[in-house]
Amino acid sequence: MSGPPPIDVAAIRAYCDGRVPAQFLDQLRVDAVVDGNAVTIVERRPPWREDFGPEWTAGPVARLRYTHKTATWSLFWRDRNQQWHRYTRLGSSARVNVLLDEIEADPTAIFWG
Repeated sequence: MSGPPPIDVAAIRAYCDGRVPAQFLDQLRVDAVVDGNAVTIVERRPPWREDFGPEWTAGPVARLRYTHKTATWSLFWRDRNQQWHRYTRLGSSARVNVLLDEIEADPTAIFWG
């Protein structure tokens, strides 16, 4: 089996879709990018200068990594040097919603600032 469970990926995408009110989607978007067993939540912003081109910028917020052997998800945060680190305030979980709740609560201001 490759990739994380589709039902969990759908839950992550639903979380991202509900993060930004519809009236602000022209200014900010939150997306889930699947890469192998990892799903990265990214914040996207429109170009702020025309000479930078039409592409939106993407800033990673959090990474959720699925381990098939244990059927659990682990949460990671990214530092200023773009290195990923395991989030130690919460252990791995079989329920991805537990980790999404932690990202939303952001008790350390490490995800949303």
